[in-house]
Amino acid sequence: MANMLTIKNPATGDVINRIHLHSEAEIEAALKRSHDAFAPWASRDAHDRSALIRAWADKVKAHQDEIAELMTRENGKPLKESRGEVTYATNYLDWYAEEAKRIYGKTIPANSPAKRIIVSRQPVGPVAAITPWNFPVAMMARKAAPALAAGCTFVVKLASDTPLSGMRFIDLAYEAGIPRDVIQYVNTSGKVAGELFTKSPYVRKISFTGSTSVGKTLIQNSADTVKHVTMELGGHAPVIVAEDADIDVAVEQTVANKFRNAGQTCVCANRILVHESIADEFIEKISVAVKGLKVGNGLEDGIDVGPIINEAGYDKIKAQVDDAVDKGADVTAGDQYTIDRKKGYFFVQPTVLTGVTLDMTIMHEETFGPVAPIMTFSSLDDAIEIANDTPFGLAAYFFTNDYRTGTYLHDALDYGIIGWNDTGISAAHAPFGGMKESGIGREGAQEGIEPYLETKYMSIGGFD
Repeated sequence: MANMLTIKNPATGDVINRIHLHSEAEIEAALKRSHDAFAPWASRDAHDRSALIRAWADKVKAHQDEIAELMTRENGKPLKESRGEVTYATNYLDWYAEEAKRIYGKTIPANSPAKRIIVSRQPVGPVAAITPWNFPVAMMARKAAPALAAGCTFVVKLASDTPLSGMRFIDLAYEAGIPRDVIQYVNTSGKVAGELFTKSPYVRKISFTGSTSVGKTLIQNSADTVKHVTMELGGHAPVIVAEDADIDVAVEQTVANKFRNAGQTCVCANRILVHESIADEFIEKISVAVKGLKVGNGLEDGIDVGPIINEAGYDKIKAQVDDAVDKGADVTAGDQYTIDRKKGYFFVQPTVLTGVTLDMTIMHEETFGPVAPIMTFSSLDDAIEIANDTPFGLAAYFFTNDYRTGTYLHDALDYGIIGWNDTGISAAHAPFGGMKESGIGREGAQEGIEPYLETKYMSIGGFD
């Protein structure tokens, strides 16, 4: 059935559902409806938009368990993580429901008593978004909430691996009273969506979370019509564990960050750099902690790590581990696999690699899997050089109890998000985004609504 999309549970390979794939004509019609709905939505009272977004949040909270179970079935992450993601998504709805009422203009003292100068803000226009499979609800909420709060309409292309929870999330927006043409979803391939979104005369802004290579294509294609873009792209996050770090805290925080969603996050630890004087203790403790993680179907009790999303993801992980081992890395935990290519499930036991060197692929390419490569350093400046030696600049973490070391690392690391003795860095009220090839713009916080607004300046004469 060429016009149907089959959604499978990555933990079992079982078919969950088959959904309609939108044709190009249907997608273009959705974009036209978004365009037609823009002016009425933008002209609504900000307090009215705020109330509707708040009502949406309340609907989602009432259906948290339903959405979380659906997410785990299509995504594979443990149910406790899915519940956490739904809560995280509603945080964005709650935050931007309030920000809708705080889109302020200003007056500027004129250079003549005969003039008045006014600066106002208005919504940029219809927005088209493409969201990833790994956080199918939260990443969409992070875009949709500020867009709607600003007065924009919104069309999202949901990830083909995990569209069901996002569809339900948007259905609840309709139940809350948000007009259907104000927020819409489409299901199609990323290539089709990218081409239609970027060439459409109805779309004024593109928002994308995904790979850097795709982001670059979207930026290039958006140039023809000078669309606004927000890009949250790839990462390759370093963790620096300084000589004076609290090792127990560093281990606990690194494990929580590295193996969340089976390591399939853009901000998870990808390169762990540990001072040579504490490396043995750190490696021993993190290896014990990682061996204690339980792998399996995310719907089962006590599961810490779910499956890899698909075969391509598994093959990349296995290739990186094999490359590292072939080049001399030691395995102190993991490097075990439970897979069935025919049924379509792939489990990777959380893995710790030590003796890692810079000639290994894993130190240069994002893994997107539950593998923690550890490399030692003797000089803090060497660790900084290794950490910064990448085209990416999304998230970085370090552990130290010396404020001088912490301040030095903060200033030296070329990353948009920094965690100091903390790897739980995402929050609706904090700006999220990267430097270098990791993106353009920020999502979350006050900064997150700015990309959905235009600035209009008016000079008024005739007061003499």
